Amino acid sequence: MQEPTLFPAPSATGPAAAQPLAARMRPRTLEEFAGQAHLLGPGKLLRRAIEADRLTSLVLYGPPGTGKTALAHVIAGRTKAHWEPLNATAAGVGEVRDAITRAKDRARLDGRRTILFLDEIHRFNRAQQDVLMPDVEQGNPILIGATTANPFFTIASALLSRSLVCEFKPLSAEDVMTLLTRALADRERGLGARAVDAHDDALRHLADVCDGDARRALQALEVAVLTTPPDASDTVVLSREAAEESIQKKAVVYDQEGDAHHDTISAYIKSMRGSDPDASLYWLAKMIYAGEDPRFIARRLVICASEDVGNADPQALALAVAALHASEFVGLPECRIPLAQATVYVACAPKSNAAYLGIERALKDVKAGRTLEVPDHLKGSSFRGAEQLGRGVGYQYAHEGAQHYVKQDYVPSGASLGYYEPTDLGYERTIKAWLSRLRKSVK
Repeated sequence: MQEPTLFPAPSATGPAAAQPLAARMRPRTLEEFAGQAHLLGPGKLLRRAIEADRLTSLVLYGPPGTGKTALAHVIAGRTKAHWEPLNATAAGVGEVRDAITRAKDRARLDGRRTILFLDEIHRFNRAQQDVLMPDVEQGNPILIGATTANPFFTIASALLSRSLVCEFKPLSAEDVMTLLTRALADRERGLGARAVDAHDDALRHLADVCDGDARRALQALEVAVLTTPPDASDTVVLSREAAEESIQKKAVVYDQEGDAHHDTISAYIKSMRGSDPDASLYWLAKMIYAGEDPRFIARRLVICASEDVGNADPQALALAVAALHASEFVGLPECRIPLAQATVYVACAPKSNAAYLGIERALKDVKAGRTLEVPDHLKGSSFRGAEQLGRGVGYQYAHEGAQHYVKQDYVPSGASLGYYEPTDLGYERTIKAWLSRLRKSVK
């Protein structure tokens, strides 16, 4: 009986032929692997470890369709270790314990190590991950975990400390073009057995709109080729229009609780802070398109208006709060309009974080134990006997002074604060000048 292999030769009618194009075209060697040059380029640590068969445990982390599972298959084809694949969405602690037991038996009986490939490892809770710890620490099995979620949020720190974390990046359009061209030319696993005239702009469209997801691009290519009727010469002409039909609406990579959520709102805030209204609108549009809660966006907008614009333009906070109320009142899709209005206003407004820095300095003092007693003349005096206790004695009512200002201590005499330092930007210049005039007007 023939020994089963990891990569069986495909046949026209066998199971491999029924697999999606992306599965059939998985790279078999490091030389066929596209992208991730920062990990697998010549001389890079991960490539050297694979080539030398000296792998430690790995966590492969990145967006879908960037090659995590494909690399695991490449390692499986090259390594001398036994291959044990599991998927955390279906496997439980029992299956993991069984795989570990088999790994121990294998090492004891014939000296072979075992690679335990655990796809979607972030689906395991901390207790399930702890089952892996003792044996992964001993180096058998060698764990290769694949995840689309940030492992520093979802994987136990003890397990991470024993693993090499490799972040996969979205593939470049050129990398995807390489894969599409290879699939069209490959007669054994790809579409090379068919007569296909693929226009360059059609392939370029697939590569541009797949968002760095090779699986999505290859799936769209296969759909386009299989559903386009051949012409009179029995050739499938793959035009730009056919490519657009096959990939349809671009799916935005956006996990409500993952990196995309945090990274996109971060880019949105930083674009407004950086006074770039166009970038701010783009990130706003991406969040709205992906289904982000508009109230979450509005809350961040309010914070930015206060923290980053502040008193350089006090109207920014008022407009941001109005956008928040409008979002709650009208909902989607219409609330995109007040959100966009406020976003543009905040992005274009003069910036000052002086008020934000002021409260941070004050909080730092309080946390450090700088406790100041309220001066007697500022203490409440609306009770019988207050004057006898000295409460409120000597207080000067500011509205009775020139320009409604009197010079008096509002903290204990001699205490120096200096928290708020207004800038010369926007309305804050007016505030700064006003405070300066007041302080000079009364000696």
